[in-house]
Amino acid sequence: MEEEVLVVTGRLFESLGRFEGFCENVDHYLPKLLDPAELLYLPRSRAEDDPTHKQLIPYVVLRSHDAIFCYIRSRKGGEQRLHDRWSLGVGGHICREDGEHGAVAYDVGFARELAEEVDIQSTYRQQMVGLVYDPSSPVGQVHVGVVHLFDLAEPRVLAVDPALAEGRFRPIADIVRERDRFETWSTLVLDHLLTFEP
Repeated sequence: MEEEVLVVTGRLFESLGRFEGFCENVDHYLPKLLDPAELLYLPRSRAEDDPTHKQLIPYVVLRSHDAIFCYIRSRKGGEQRLHDRWSLGVGGHICREDGEHGAVAYDVGFARELAEEVDIQSTYRQQMVGLVYDPSSPVGQVHVGVVHLFDLAEPRVLAVDPALAEGRFRPIADIVRERDRFETWSTLVLDHLLTFEP
């Protein structure tokens, strides 16, 4: 049976005030985007090619002082359109198995995706810092990222998912110098983090 992923309608997204790039106004968007009355599940194959719906994706950035955990999206990953690009975000789709009720399903799926991708071996503080949307590409048109920032006491994270190749902490200054190697969401988030102190 095909995986079904959580989506909201493009109509709802537009009604809340469409943005492009990074948006800090989480309190305006997220309660409405996670309203159970507005959510539905679609087969992933349909959702990936249907810009009239937006998949909600937890996008977790792991920062430790002046370094961020990065990896290359290897060809073992599911999203072929992002293969071989560097990324600073871990996370993924919310699935029907995560639940039917908005914020609860999101929280369950968020925790599941994080555990499937990385093993965090440090204490941390976390906060939700924004949303990201990039309609300039086919993959960007069908996803809205919810950006979570984890500030770790120590740079101790292991990649669990083999699709996260060469996972390691890199100095932010090095990431900035090589930003053209990163996926679009990562560059949009990076620009915000450069002004967002730990």
